[in-house]
Amino acid sequence: MSDRQEAVLAYLREHDIPFTCYNHPEGKTIEEAKRWWKDDGSVHCKNIFMRNHKGNQHYLICFHCDHDLDIHDLEARLKGALQSQGKPSCGKLSFASPERMMRYLGLEPGSVSPFGLINDGEHHVQLFLDAALLDDGNYRNPDCKTLSFHPNDCRGTVVISLTDFERYLATLGNRYEYLRLY
Repeated sequence: MSDRQEAVLAYLREHDIPFTCYNHPEGKTIEEAKRWWKDDGSVHCKNIFMRNHKGNQHYLICFHCDHDLDIHDLEARLKGALQSQGKPSCGKLSFASPERMMRYLGLEPGSVSPFGLINDGEHHVQLFLDAALLDDGNYRNPDCKTLSFHPNDCRGTVVISLTDFERYLATLGNRYEYLRLY
C-alpha cells in the first residue's frame, strides 16, 4: 500500500467515514482500471482536473466512468454555475499540468480523485460532481448506492456510499456542487 493510499484511508478512519478498499494492478486510465474493478454495484467515477484560462482557478470534475465530456459544453455549464453564484466565469478550460496537479492535489496523472482534496489545505480547488450520480436511485436511504474512486493511487479502489462521500466532502472545506454535466 502506498503512502498516498494510506493517507486517504487514515483520513477516512479518523473522521469515522465508512468505506471499503481493495487493491489491484495499476490502472492509470479508465480502460485499464475496468479490468481490475470488482463488480460491486458501485458507480465507478472518472475524474478530470482542469484549470481556467488565467490559471488562477482549478476544478476537479467527477462523473460516471462510461461518459465522456465535451470541453466546450463543460465550459458553458461551469460558466453558468459559477455566474449563478456571483463568481467570475471559468472562461476557457484546459487540462491542468502535472505540476499543477501535484501543487494543488499532491497527485500525479492517473491517480486523480476527490481524495486528493485532503492535500488542498488552502481550499483552492472547486469540485463539480455530475448530478446524474444522484439519479441512479434513492441515494438518501440506508441502502444508498456507492461510488468508487482511486485512493490517490491507481493501484487501489475505495468504495463509499454517496451519503458517506458527502460526509467526507463536508470535512474538507472545499466548495463543491452537483451540476448536470451531460
